[in-house]
Amino acid sequence: MVSNLGEELKNKGLVEGRVIAPGDSAFDDARSVFYGWIDRRPGAIVKVGNETDVSRVVTFARDRGLELAVRSGGHSVAGHSVSEGGIVIDLSDMKKIEFDVARGTAWAETGLTAGQYTAAAGAHGLATGFGDTASVGIGGVTLGGGVGFLVRKYGLTVDNLLAADVAAADGQILRTDAENHPDLFWAIRGGGGNFGVAIRFKFRLQKVSDIVGGILMLAATPEVVRGIIVEAESAPEELSVIANVMPAPPMPFIPQEQHGKLIIMAMMVYAGPAEAGERAVAPIRGLAKPIADMVKPMKYPQMFEGPEGPHPAAVAFHSMFIDTIDQRAAETIVGHIQASKASMAVAQLRVLGGAVARVPAEATAYAHRKRRIMVNIAALYERREEANAHNAWVDGFSNELRQGDPDVYVNFLGEEGEARVRAAYPGSTWDRLASVKRRYDPSNFFRLNQNIPPK
Repeated sequence: MVSNLGEELKNKGLVEGRVIAPGDSAFDDARSVFYGWIDRRPGAIVKVGNETDVSRVVTFARDRGLELAVRSGGHSVAGHSVSEGGIVIDLSDMKKIEFDVARGTAWAETGLTAGQYTAAAGAHGLATGFGDTASVGIGGVTLGGGVGFLVRKYGLTVDNLLAADVAAADGQILRTDAENHPDLFWAIRGGGGNFGVAIRFKFRLQKVSDIVGGILMLAATPEVVRGIIVEAESAPEELSVIANVMPAPPMPFIPQEQHGKLIIMAMMVYAGPAEAGERAVAPIRGLAKPIADMVKPMKYPQMFEGPEGPHPAAVAFHSMFIDTIDQRAAETIVGHIQASKASMAVAQLRVLGGAVARVPAEATAYAHRKRRIMVNIAALYERREEANAHNAWVDGFSNELRQGDPDVYVNFLGEEGEARVRAAYPGSTWDRLASVKRRYDPSNFFRLNQNIPPK
């Protein structure tokens, strides 16, 4: 069955795009995703070329009871971008983007990456906030919420989403916005891929051209870890900070004597004038003598340029929200990173608040509006037999750091069970999403995701 699926699609001539089957020379590249440990062999990969292709593949897979994966950029931590034995809708050839500069909006197909969209919008001195990695597809990052470099000033990606075209489980293409299918529009703003295939988005554009941004590296002591969070929270909302506590990698701009020593690699964007940006960054620079300082006036798209590093072979990972980093929490972070035996251990701290917190929790399916800090703990390693030790390290670290409810951002969630999926949708959000799921996908056809079964 699996071996004939691609040939069946080819012979039927259902799509204008390209069908890639097992045995084709392009198959192994087409099934590869960002995370190296995910090794699945779909029955067919369809590089769709338009919305009709998407609709027909959805109908084909549904009628045959096949698992369907949807790939925008291939960055799903849980591996949801590729199926084992089913069909993959690969959107990467759908990259059309249309700007209405006068109205400050853009229609963008979901095969675009964050870097491609940002470069195109930047040519007009405009931007929409996505994450912080150029190769991430705009489809997945948007449907999960979108937490990135502009989050404190302009909110989440979904706070700037005005409309979407979605292929539903029955194959229909639905235009959804505040007036059309408003329940679906609410659900796709944080509810992930549970409700259909997002084909194109209409975004609000912000005037973001010149920024102060880049990477600042400081020695990581508990006092500096705590200090950077305090300064980032008290800074103007134009400044968003992502602080990575980790051993210094052997990068050419890091002095050799610092390699392997504990550092904070802070990625910062001040979305405003250079003089004000330098003032906002100064208190963070003053926490310790910088090991490397590449924070400077630049164009916003430059934040998405440069190499992203090797794809990890294996990782132990946990994401969570906390509300403060006091001295004890800072000591916990430094102590656990120092104790790790992984090839790379990191605690990533994303300071939230600002525009994110001013949106009511019930306005979108992303309901973590009042949580102040997102923490991602990861141990990257090469040898599978070390998995238990690294998972135990992550569990101990996260348990000691935990504060408040065990909420999690859905885009940083692996295959961790139903309880963790529910933690991504606290309060009444879960029940509301389950009701929308029942209306638009009562058979749970779209299930290769952080799944919300129909109510």
